[in-house]
Amino acid sequence: MSTMTDPPKESFKLGMLIYDTRYRSITIQIVALIGFLILAGWLINNTINNLAVLGKPIDFTFLRDPAGYDINQRLIDYNSQSSHWRATVVGLLNTLLVAVLGCITATVVGVIVGVLRLSNNWLVSRLMTVYVEIFRNVPVLLWIVFTMAILIETLPAPRDFRGEDPEASMLLFDSVALTNRGVYIPEPLFSRGLGDLPILPDTDSPACAIPEDGGPVSDSCGMFQISLDFLLIAAVFLAGLYASSKIRQRADRIQNQTGDRPTTWYLRLGVVMIPTLAVLAILGFHLGMPELQGFNFQGGIYLRNSLIALWLSLSLYTAAFIAEIVRAGILAISKGQTEAAAALGLWPNRIMSLVILPQALRVIIPPLISQYLNLTKNSSLAIAVGYMDLTGTLMGITLNQTGRELETVLMGMLVYLSISLAISAGMNLYNQRVKLVER
Repeated sequence: MSTMTDPPKESFKLGMLIYDTRYRSITIQIVALIGFLILAGWLINNTINNLAVLGKPIDFTFLRDPAGYDINQRLIDYNSQSSHWRATVVGLLNTLLVAVLGCITATVVGVIVGVLRLSNNWLVSRLMTVYVEIFRNVPVLLWIVFTMAILIETLPAPRDFRGEDPEASMLLFDSVALTNRGVYIPEPLFSRGLGDLPILPDTDSPACAIPEDGGPVSDSCGMFQISLDFLLIAAVFLAGLYASSKIRQRADRIQNQTGDRPTTWYLRLGVVMIPTLAVLAILGFHLGMPELQGFNFQGGIYLRNSLIALWLSLSLYTAAFIAEIVRAGILAISKGQTEAAAALGLWPNRIMSLVILPQALRVIIPPLISQYLNLTKNSSLAIAVGYMDLTGTLMGITLNQTGRELETVLMGMLVYLSISLAISAGMNLYNQRVKLVER
């Protein structure tokens, strides 16, 4: 009687790292990584030594010095005596403002144009084609400057709103003023507000200085001031949206079990709007209207023409590319899907929103991420129209005043890289949710 034994296991040898296909790829990657780290370390060390020889060692303490310049468009308090760090934050917020507004507007316009390009109406489809070809074949910088010129040359001056028979008048019940200096819109105010919450104390701000009499530091001391009123409203509104989603899920379950879907739109609208309106009433919500005082309008929210020109130009330019992405995604769906939905009696608009677009999203989302990234990076052209974004503050005036080219450029690159990675991560998560589940 014979017995079977396992073959002896081969012992590991160093030569297997090169000659054995099981380990060769890992060996090559490790060697390449070590070589890259050595090269990167040599470049960094060489740069540091050369800067030290020139008397310019890497130092970020300049961020504490007073900036000494004004920023025309800002979302937080700032003056010329604020630090370079605060000026950088103001520029970053301006960049994020343009990026968020631009991505939202470009998506809405791009989807509409992309759908209309496939319209059976010859005139509509050709007009959308002209829009796409004009915007995407002209450099975005020219569109930014051109839009700025139109706003300056065509809109009335503030003095045209003065007098008993003015040449220009405000819009929407005298609440919005369009001028060649910018747009003034109503400002949300609260007569019984909860105040602001200071975040990230700014040790270089005069508001954070300890009083000579030893009293408490000002409540306004902080890099950011977050309104507790808006936080409360946002929390109530989000809670209403969550309750609305639960009502929709319950309706879905009933429909799946019985085939009949209960009417829930009034319940979903009520759980969102009623609590929000109640909180607004308790806080004493009202609108502060802009008024012409002296040589300019006072009050309300002031949107400079540079912001509007940059926003509109980037949005319409990027929307032309998004429209082509949407059109390609729709054409990627089999025509039989449309014919089957039409055979069930669905209207064309319902077929597009319920059948075609949900399936086309798996084709649309990946290239759409690139367009969002392009729009965010193209916002660095804001200096062409005087809009002070991150490029204009940190890598513009701050760089010229301090002479810290390496530090400012590295900070700017890191910020843009972080924003781009955040956009990519968020959109990739959304892409994972909408893609088709495969076996």
